[in-house]
Amino acid sequence: MSEDVLSVIPTDPHWQPEQAAADRTASIVEDLASGLPDGVDVEIDVTWYDTLTVVDCGQNLQKIGCPHCGASIDTEWWADLLEAHCDDGFATLGVVVPCCGTATSLDALDYDWPCGFGRFQVQ
Repeated sequence: MSEDVLSVIPTDPHWQPEQAAADRTASIVEDLASGLPDGVDVEIDVTWYDTLTVVDCGQNLQKIGCPHCGASIDTEWWADLLEAHCDDGFATLGVVVPCCGTATSLDALDYDWPCGFGRFQVQ
């Protein structure tokens, strides 16, 4: 059985809503998912994080591109980065890419399947 996950995160990775806005967002997501066939139950999770947290696409990620030089970035580099921050999150999204040595932001990389960062998520 496959699992489809929809994650909604703010465009500003540092922003967190107040409880009422989070509740409204969760309600909208629940309404969007209400038409699933065969009475499939939808689980809605609303999460606030203390630090910047990656919202990634898991095994769907096949390729990451550098927004500066256009080169492919090794997914092992990405996996190592996530592992290094899995417990504490990210203090900053600033990073130096391994391909061209340019300073950039993790949310500026070209992911071939959507990935993002945030301190709030509705899933």
